[in-house]
Amino acid sequence: MIRLKKIFEAALASEALHQLETGLREGCRTLALGGVTGGARALAVAKAVITEQRPAAVLVPSSREAQNLAQELRFYLDLLSPDPIEIIHLHALEVDPYRGMSPHQEIAAARATSIRRLLLPGVKILVASATAAAVRLHSPERFLRYCLTLKLGEETSLEGMYDYLLQSGYFEDDPVTDPGEFSLRGGILDVFPPHLDQPVRIEFFGDRVESIRIFDPDSQRSVASVQSIEIIPMREYCFDRDVIRAWAQEAPSLWSEPFLLNLKEELALARHNELFPAFEFLLPAVDPLEQTIFDFIAGYRLIILERESLENTLARYQAELYERYLDRVEAHKPVLAPAQIYLTLDEFQSRAERFPRMEIEELSIEAPRRLNLYFPSQPTRKYHGNIREFINDLKKFRDAGEIITLIFSTSGRAERVLEILREYDLPAHLCHDEKGEDGSEFSPRGQIFVAVGTLHQGCFLPSINLRVLTGADIFGESDIGLAPRKAKAAKRHIFLSDFRDLKPGDYVVHVDHGIGLFNGLKTIKLPDGVKEFVLLTYQDDARLYVPVERLDLIQKYSSPGGTRPTLDRLGGTSWARTKSRIKKSMRDMAEELLKLYAQRQLVPGFSFSPDTPWQQEFEDAFEYELTPDQVDALEAVKSDMEAPRPMDRLLCGDVGYGKTEVAMRAAFKAVMDNKQVAVLAPTTVLAFQHYNTFRQRFTAFPVHIQLLSRFRSPREQKQILEDLATGRIDIIIGTHRLLSRDVEFRDLGLVIIDEEQRFGVSHKERLKALKTRVDVLTLSATPIPRTLNMALLGLRDMSTIETPPKNRLAIQTSVLKYSPDVIRSAIEMELARNGQVYYVHNRVETIHAAAARVQQLVPQARIGVAHGQMKERELERVMLKFVQGELDVLVATTIIENGLDIPRVNTLIVDRADLYGLAQLYQLRGRVGRSDRRAYAYLLVPSDDTLPEVARKRLAAIREFSDLGTGFRVAALDLEIRGAGNLLGGEQHGHIQAVGFELYCRLLEQTVEELRGQKTEEEVSPTINLNLDIRIPETYIADSAQRLRMYKRISSAADEAELEAIRQEMIDRFGKYPQQVENLFRYARLRQEIHALQIASVEKNGNQIFLRFTDHSKVDT
Repeated sequence: MIRLKKIFEAALASEALHQLETGLREGCRTLALGGVTGGARALAVAKAVITEQRPAAVLVPSSREAQNLAQELRFYLDLLSPDPIEIIHLHALEVDPYRGMSPHQEIAAARATSIRRLLLPGVKILVASATAAAVRLHSPERFLRYCLTLKLGEETSLEGMYDYLLQSGYFEDDPVTDPGEFSLRGGILDVFPPHLDQPVRIEFFGDRVESIRIFDPDSQRSVASVQSIEIIPMREYCFDRDVIRAWAQEAPSLWSEPFLLNLKEELALARHNELFPAFEFLLPAVDPLEQTIFDFIAGYRLIILERESLENTLARYQAELYERYLDRVEAHKPVLAPAQIYLTLDEFQSRAERFPRMEIEELSIEAPRRLNLYFPSQPTRKYHGNIREFINDLKKFRDAGEIITLIFSTSGRAERVLEILREYDLPAHLCHDEKGEDGSEFSPRGQIFVAVGTLHQGCFLPSINLRVLTGADIFGESDIGLAPRKAKAAKRHIFLSDFRDLKPGDYVVHVDHGIGLFNGLKTIKLPDGVKEFVLLTYQDDARLYVPVERLDLIQKYSSPGGTRPTLDRLGGTSWARTKSRIKKSMRDMAEELLKLYAQRQLVPGFSFSPDTPWQQEFEDAFEYELTPDQVDALEAVKSDMEAPRPMDRLLCGDVGYGKTEVAMRAAFKAVMDNKQVAVLAPTTVLAFQHYNTFRQRFTAFPVHIQLLSRFRSPREQKQILEDLATGRIDIIIGTHRLLSRDVEFRDLGLVIIDEEQRFGVSHKERLKALKTRVDVLTLSATPIPRTLNMALLGLRDMSTIETPPKNRLAIQTSVLKYSPDVIRSAIEMELARNGQVYYVHNRVETIHAAAARVQQLVPQARIGVAHGQMKERELERVMLKFVQGELDVLVATTIIENGLDIPRVNTLIVDRADLYGLAQLYQLRGRVGRSDRRAYAYLLVPSDDTLPEVARKRLAAIREFSDLGTGFRVAALDLEIRGAGNLLGGEQHGHIQAVGFELYCRLLEQTVEELRGQKTEEEVSPTINLNLDIRIPETYIADSAQRLRMYKRISSAADEAELEAIRQEMIDRFGKYPQQVENLFRYARLRQEIHALQIASVEKNGNQIFLRFTDHSKVDT
């Protein structure tokens, strides 16, 4: 293989870059490089840094340009630099300082990490946008005082550590799995600093550091020991408690009485030494921020890209800030002037001028007192997935003797393009990026090279005839995403099973006794020693003490919508009857599903052909790399289609996770076999969106796509029906209108149904009949719980897409008091970036007044109103205008359609959020943040003192509403359980309410196993009484919630390997355990063994052991 380095070394040796090298080596202080288009900028910056071997700070106009440039520099430096050079991307704050919000935790942690890395020795490149670099900061010395290094054997106060972590922006959570979390258990501290890839476990003996271990956040097991560790703050702002107190004391002298009335909550918190939202933009009133990032980069060369554009961007941003500042002052809101938070443009320019500089411009601008160079480069054409035009141009470039280099973000994409080129008789060389010489002759002219790397845009360098094209140039906007965020799903999925967040007063289900209330752990002294029990209460305050070693019998109760169940009567018969009734209903449902499944295996269906070259071309035209879940789902769908029986597959996944792409590939496959495809959507708006998506995706292929909806005239509908019957239409998209008697197909081969549960009963019957004749792919945006997926294994063909797109950013969620200023600011900020806004107002009678208020606040905004009492056609018309971008703000009730995917909507405002449940808010919030832009959710509430007690408690729960909080896990789980109800139908939905979701899944799994003949023996739940002290002492794990979780996990362990993993984790997390814990593990292992042997009980009486067998015991007696 050709080495990629050889190709780009020719570019570095070009005349202009050679002159640049000479100027830098001669110590030229100010240089200008003109003629440099976007794709060549990173190459020019890399050349400068490699030549000078000194740190550099690169400033660019926008955040997107900063992100792209950082990735492109990594590509060129890895390829061309003889020594490693670190790249540091300093993010912008991405928050309006006048909205009463702090920067998002991810952003704050990323900035703190970047600042710390800047202060380490070595050659590095800082990349920052204008607004990121203009933020005022504390001094480097002050920041370093908040960076703490712990070493083995050193003395450190544990109490001081706890205080330090809270002051530095960390928060307590257990187990520690995400950056910013910490947990203190006795003498063991777990902490996840933002600059590390994995968390750290520090074990103390008294105040002495005994061990420091890196641990895996998923398994919670240590993976390596280290001698020392550095913990850095989670944010760049280093305000200590003295500053907070000083601010509280001086506030009355800084602001007058009308302003102080709007500062009551902040002052109340500050007087207790607690920080408050947006403290970063108020505390500088008493502790000024006098330095900036320029003070952290002494000795650097400053490289400025498009200086005029950069300065204009900064000037515009400052003008917007000043306008919002005046609005806040006029409304008597206590705020600081923009110049106290950001550098002014004059300050920015004067600080920049102190550095040796290099300016890179697209135009060549001659200027005195600097070395002016010209590096000619040209932008490349964008093909938007049109493979034929790309191939035609490639032939022209090759015949002109150009060196053509194609760069793709993944090896899979690179290899597929190589296959396409071979099909078009265009031989190409696969490059690799290892450094060194391969000794071969190298004549690149008129040749095509394919390589893997991260470049966002290509360029043409005429001086050396080098043309660079990227995946984004060929296939679309970008085939590159941000680094994927670590999924937090693990915490949600263990939520029920390990009693996470179970608290007194919560409902639980005992397998034998039914629904009761959890009342905590109770320690009781018995004749044979101390024992710990879980106390449950039932009807009439009857009490049940469950030994902690038998927590496998208890599950947390969870049902759709958080329904409050009725407590069972202890010793009564109603619970047994309920279980029996549900089991019978389940059996009927499962038998029906099994029957349908078996029938489908017997019914002959059309066997689609293997993929054609056109199929490959269609799939290669997609601008993104498929996620692993998409790949699995697509393979399953194609396998079903190629099988000689009708497909009936359910594809689940959140909106924007890529279900439609899988569906479109299946549709293309069907069309390639001359079959027609019908796409059914529950609403006209969704059908219209599918129509647009399909047309855009199929544009380069001769596939005829039509939309049948009420927006077509009767004449148009008649023509569409004729074309459909004669086979002139390949793909028809519509609502239930497609199920009408007058709709005839020439040769229907595939039906794609979106959100089947939203169709009516009669329509579902028509769909059921369809499923026995043609291949059917059903799409659902409601997530389905994994436990249910497993229980239905073998009854229903299901695929789940759980992997979010890798460029998805976290949504910044804020709970704020209702304020016209917040609404105006939020909408104006979104409109300024050409986005759209959802404004949720859930009272139909006042929704038009709410819309009028919004219009008054933002007169330039185009506003529409949508609610469920509107006529259907009118509602569709408004929604359609919003989807097409003809409206800026949609003032709506909670009817905002769940299936709609509108990437431009990235701001959500919820009026009176205190009236909503967490699950509702979670679902609403999921309707923004579907692009690679930061999304914002503002939950507006009235002032606390006007709320009744119940609403205040709900508001407290909402304030914890974040990706990391309990509220998120509960809401996410609630939504999944609703999804289960939708999938299984109304009757089963009621059964989930009756017994709780977890027991329902357990019963369903047993029923399915019995029907399949996998399990015929009666389930035995053995009891053991050996008169041993079996418990986790409080002296070992003091926190009762943690003890409860460990009890639950140990009692529910399936086998010896799982028990051993828990044992090792416990030692790792809590230290060596006492004999009582060893007894607990031995008890759990004994239960596993006698359960396998179907032994009913083991009892110790004096010196004798008694075993009681069942009819099914697997023991020779």
